[in-house]
Amino acid sequence: MGVRQWVRDALTVVYERRLARALVGAETPCHVGVIVDGNRRWARATGLEDPNAGHRRGADKIATFLGWCDEAGVEVVTLFLLSTDNLSRPEPELTPLLRIIEGVAQDLAAPDRRWQLRPVGALELLPAETAAVLKQAEEATRDRPGATVNLAVGYGGRREIADAVRSLLAEHAERGTTMDELVDVLDVELIAEHLYTRGQPDPDLVIRTSGEQRLSGFLTWQTAHSEFYFTDVYWPDFRRVDFLRALRNYAARQRRFGS
Repeated sequence: MGVRQWVRDALTVVYERRLARALVGAETPCHVGVIVDGNRRWARATGLEDPNAGHRRGADKIATFLGWCDEAGVEVVTLFLLSTDNLSRPEPELTPLLRIIEGVAQDLAAPDRRWQLRPVGALELLPAETAAVLKQAEEATRDRPGATVNLAVGYGGRREIADAVRSLLAEHAERGTTMDELVDVLDVELIAEHLYTRGQPDPDLVIRTSGEQRLSGFLTWQTAHSEFYFTDVYWPDFRRVDFLRALRNYAARQRRFGS
């Protein structure tokens, strides 16, 4: 390690400690959503020919990030790993990515982990092997005491809302509810009860890495009142100091919930 790099690293540690101290007693988000973006661009920027090297490096970051969330007292984390649009990628590109995501689920479900995993997305659109790994991870971690970690795989915000309405209609049809009766009771809360994230608080803070400033269909319904934090850092390079900056930014905002 060169002297300049050593100095930069030392200064980063000092700054990180200062940020952590400043956040003591500050408002902490209960639910953090993360669009883990920039893996492929990180690979290109670092001169790697295989874009999957970026996805693997990004996958290695996830458990570390969840540890930072635990330290901050975050109770729910939703990780956007694969959209429904991504499922149309060519097979030579999609299959390695699915294997990496399966590896993430298996790693986070290891016996020495504390998190409760919950797949959110249209699992029926995924290959059977991937869906099985995600379901097994959920079952293995169901009674763990740690934070809830939603793995958004095969996820699309519009698809989720359509699935919620479809589920709601099917449930009331089974009960024998007439259309007029359903119209009378249909409201926001009733639809929310059928979302993939039912029973969970909506995200307080959504972080997107890589410099893009859009949600790309991430939790379309649930993010109506979320705070957003966009950073130019690619996900594999996302550091604890970057996370603390996001928390500082969140703590400094005055949330108005649409007003």
